[in-house]
Amino acid sequence: MSITPQQLAALMQEVELADPIDFADLPFDEPELRDLIANHLCEMADAMAGFTEEDRNLTLLAVAAKLVLENLVLHVQLLRQHGLPLSDSVESLLRRLRGNDAGAAPSDPAA
Repeated sequence: MSITPQQLAALMQEVELADPIDFADLPFDEPELRDLIANHLCEMADAMAGFTEEDRNLTLLAVAAKLVLENLVLHVQLLRQHGLPLSDSVESLLRRLRGNDAGAAPSDPAA
């Protein structure tokens, strides 16, 4: 792998500056969790050493997409558990994921 787990953990922290993770009062050490995930992802990437670049990118994109979807589902479940209205919160999340341009059609790269 061209990045070490330590470098990946540092990059994760940089990304969190723009989009912080709410660890709330979880009984875990945040840097330790970051390191655990960075190690796991680097091991996963190393296991794909025999993949073509395209297959490796597709696999990592699929994993990222699954995690984003899982995060969205967990967020909505938390809102429901706390009795918060879903309509505004969910629409806000979807607008954010769409890049705050909910009404725009995806751009056509062939255009």
